Amino acid sequence: MKSNTQFHDDVAACVDEVIRTVGNTIVFGMPLALGKPAIFVNELYKRAKANPEIKLTILTALALEKPEGTSELEKRLLGPLVDRIFGGCPDFDYMKDFRAGTMPKNIQLYEFFNKAGGYMGSPEAQQNHLNSNYTHVIRDGVDFGINVYGQMLSYQTGNGSGPMYSMGCNTDISIEGISALNKKRAQGEKVAIIGEVNKNLPFMYGDAVVTADTYDFILNNDATQYTLFGPPKDSVSDVDHMIGLHVSPLLKDGGTIQVGIGSLGDAIVSGLKLRHTDNAKFNAIMDKAEITSRYKTLIENVGGTDAFTEGLYGSSEMFVDAFMELYKSGILKRKVFESIPVMELINEKRLDCETIPENIFDLLVEKEAVQEKLREKDFQFLMEFGFLKKGVVWKDGIIADGETTYATDLSTPENRNALAAIRGEKINGGSVILGAFFIGPRSFYNALNAMSEDERKLFGMSGVEKVNQLYGDEKLRSLQRKDGRFINTAMMISIFGSVISDALDDGRVVSGIGGQYNFVSMAHALEDGRLIMMVRSTRGGADDPKSNIVFNYGHCSVPKHLRDIVVTEYGIADVRGLPDKDVILELIKIADSRFQETLLAQAKKSGKVPAHYEIPEEYRHNTPGKVSGFLAPYKKEGLFQVFPFGTDFTDEEVALGGALRAFKAKAEKSKLGVALNLAGEFAKGVPSEAMPYLDRMGLGSPSEFKERLLQKVVISALKSSGKVTP
Repeated sequence: MKSNTQFHDDVAACVDEVIRTVGNTIVFGMPLALGKPAIFVNELYKRAKANPEIKLTILTALALEKPEGTSELEKRLLGPLVDRIFGGCPDFDYMKDFRAGTMPKNIQLYEFFNKAGGYMGSPEAQQNHLNSNYTHVIRDGVDFGINVYGQMLSYQTGNGSGPMYSMGCNTDISIEGISALNKKRAQGEKVAIIGEVNKNLPFMYGDAVVTADTYDFILNNDATQYTLFGPPKDSVSDVDHMIGLHVSPLLKDGGTIQVGIGSLGDAIVSGLKLRHTDNAKFNAIMDKAEITSRYKTLIENVGGTDAFTEGLYGSSEMFVDAFMELYKSGILKRKVFESIPVMELINEKRLDCETIPENIFDLLVEKEAVQEKLREKDFQFLMEFGFLKKGVVWKDGIIADGETTYATDLSTPENRNALAAIRGEKINGGSVILGAFFIGPRSFYNALNAMSEDERKLFGMSGVEKVNQLYGDEKLRSLQRKDGRFINTAMMISIFGSVISDALDDGRVVSGIGGQYNFVSMAHALEDGRLIMMVRSTRGGADDPKSNIVFNYGHCSVPKHLRDIVVTEYGIADVRGLPDKDVILELIKIADSRFQETLLAQAKKSGKVPAHYEIPEEYRHNTPGKVSGFLAPYKKEGLFQVFPFGTDFTDEEVALGGALRAFKAKAEKSKLGVALNLAGEFAKGVPSEAMPYLDRMGLGSPSEFKERLLQKVVISALKSSGKVTP
């Protein structure tokens, strides 16, 4: 590592030094999402924008953009909300110009992942998309010529030991990326590594902790202490909740969970929380839904319906705030440790994380964790994991606690028994999750920042080269990730089991593959691992639905030979290892019944299923009404809510958002009908119950015809949604 780190409080001077170091050709890499150094990259972009001799290439992913409405009503709804939720978060200037089509020709933007659907109408973004697995991003970035890397850093004083830095939310590609640039430096290439300090970023542990000399330049000033970008939580639909309910019995107590961001992740956690905190109610619902009876063998083999005694361990590239809900509920509590013999003893149930047994030294010798005749490195191992109490020292081949000395030859019972007097109480250094990056609502960051240092150490962070795969330390990772359930989301699934999750058949990228393939591969590599692929059975509105279970499709994200468990709101299809005929029939069973016969006919026409096969009666009633009807009575009891873990939106904003979306969809189908409806509203007064909503939109007292028209649109939308009496 370097020892000549430059510390800057002037961003312009920092950028000057970077350009002086690497020259005018800059290939700048930075993490996805929250980990971007916003102040630095804005100044770098400003410099390149003003000087065409600078050739700037930006490599990143998932730019964070504040929502902006397109219509007048959307702007009125979003304006106060954006100010309240995103106030203090800087915009990325390069993204504003990119969206406006005004980015200079000497600057290029390339991304390997983006918000789902965010670039569908942008030819430039589609043309510049980098199709890379998450674990290959740095390799591909090096090939792309990356010579500058920047990231956000957290900082703390170090309790008297000097300043400490943490990568916080963005270890994902940063650990490997910095290592790759240092290799280029060693080969004589000019590179620069920048850290931008933001004390609001939670100081995370694991592999996230770094020293100042990791960076060539550290930028730290008042401007870098900006408010973190905290997107509000997505609403959870009835369909999402039903998928989550089907997934919740597929996790085994004492196992491992990986899950992503969004409403389906919240739905899964909602189901798991119900299973753990009100197990009787959970099982009653499972019985009523016929999930337990229909999938009895599968649940017994891969999961369970009891509360979590041992708990779950999280191993997920994205440490989403849903994991915090699992932690607070007492579910995310299975600790893992960075030691093969320790993990073997724990998995064999001969060692408990909270109590060190009297025969611990026998067990460790048996597992060859230490030698019978202890060496100094054996002593260090025992101290690191807390097998010996604090304050014990190694001196000249013996162990001492200040008053007594202890022999280090464990071949005799006397010596082992004597050493038991300085045995520790519980194992040190465990973690309940290993993540690679995080982003979430502000309440998530606040919860992390409010934790004690010891508690926050339970949430380990590392790079995707460790989190997303087994390579490099297969035995340890396999022991830690026992009974792994890797839960991912698909846009569509073919009846042969292939998965479509990142792009359309015309080549347009919807989001990017991210780490999905990594987790699919790992689920199959682990002896006790399973992949759970979730897909909503349909998309589109009620008037023009389309099936997400399709006969075939012209794009494939995950091939059919990696099929495993598929879940829709209508059921579970366990298709791993099945022949094509059975894969097809099991997937048709969990498709929306409006499309089942068409799918079956296509399969029969191609000779893939017997011509005489008929869909059993019990699977012929997969309709949206069945889902909403089943959940309705439980929702009245407070279960399966739209925001099960709270929201940053007000009640008026939630109601307005839903009503206006429905109104817009209705208007697209029948402009005449909507026009007639609005004409009728002009002849009516303003309902008093609509006033809180109108005031929120700034339409309580319209001053001109345009505002009056908007007022009537809002009233009509609220009436259609049932929020205001017609």
